[in-house]
Amino acid sequence: MRVNVLLVLVALTLASPSAFAQSVPSAIFTDPPVDAAHPAGMTVLHIPTHGLLINGLIYQPSGAAPHPTLVICHGLPGNEKNLDLAQAVRRAGWNAVTFNYRGSWGSPGNFRFAQNLEDADAVLAYLRDPANAVRLGIDAKRIAIAGHSMGGWVVAHTAAHDHGLLGAILISAGDMGAIGEPREKLAAMMADNMEALAGVTAESMADEVKTHGKEFRMENAATGLAQTPLLALTSDDGLAPDTDALVHAIEAKGGHKVTATHVATDHSWSDHRIALESAIITWLAGLH
Repeated sequence: MRVNVLLVLVALTLASPSAFAQSVPSAIFTDPPVDAAHPAGMTVLHIPTHGLLINGLIYQPSGAAPHPTLVICHGLPGNEKNLDLAQAVRRAGWNAVTFNYRGSWGSPGNFRFAQNLEDADAVLAYLRDPANAVRLGIDAKRIAIAGHSMGGWVVAHTAAHDHGLLGAILISAGDMGAIGEPREKLAAMMADNMEALAGVTAESMADEVKTHGKEFRMENAATGLAQTPLLALTSDDGLAPDTDALVHAIEAKGGHKVTATHVATDHSWSDHRIALESAIITWLAGLH
C-alpha cells in the first residue's frame, strides 16, 4: 500500500495549530475572487435514469468554464451528504455534483442497492452529454467520482468499468457485499437506516444484500480498478478491513495508483472534516 504526502498532511493536521494552518489548502478557508462575468452558482439537476428523473445539484465555481467535476455519492441512507466537501471542492475550482438515488430523499422510484450502481452510471452519462456539459460548464474529459460509506461501494463498482474517469475516492467505504450478519440482525441494522427511503422494508433490504452478496463485494472491482487513480480513506468505524482488502486485491492485479491512508476518527469524520477536505483537494490537484 503506497503512502504519500497525504499521511504527512494528516500528521501535520494532528500535530499543532500552526502546522495545521500550513498544511490546509487555501480553498478550505479562502473564498475565491469574485468573477462578475463568470460567477459561482448552483443549478438544480433532473437526471434521467431508467424512465425516472432523480434529483441532483451542481455547485459551480467562478471563472470561465469548462471546469473539472467531482461527483459525490452519498451513503445509506445519506444523512451525511458531505456538502461541506462539495463547497470546498467548488472553491478549489471544481464543479461538485451531488444526487439522490432512486427512492431516496425525494427522488422518484423505489430504493434498491443494485439500482444505485445504475444511477451512478446515469449521472455520469448525463454530465458527459455534450449539451449538458456546455450548459453546466463541465469538462467532460475531467470527471472524478467520490463516495462515502455505501457511496464508496457505489464508486468502487462504477469506476471499475468506467475508465473515462480521472480517478475515484472512497471515504470510509461500506462494502454491501461483505455484510455477514444473520438476516435478523441485518434487518435490525437496516431498520435504523431507512430514513427517506421509499419502496423498501428492513427485511427487503436485508434480503437483497443476502441474495446478491457475492456479486456486490467490492473486491470484484479490483481488476477494473487496477489502472484507475484511487484515493482510499478509512477511519475507526470497523469498515477499514473491507477497503484494505480491495486495495490489496488491486495491488495483486498489478495496480499501483492507489493512495491509502487511515485516520483515527468516526465513520462520518465528525472531528476531521477539514482534514478530509484537505486530503481530497490535495489529491484532486494531482490528477491529470
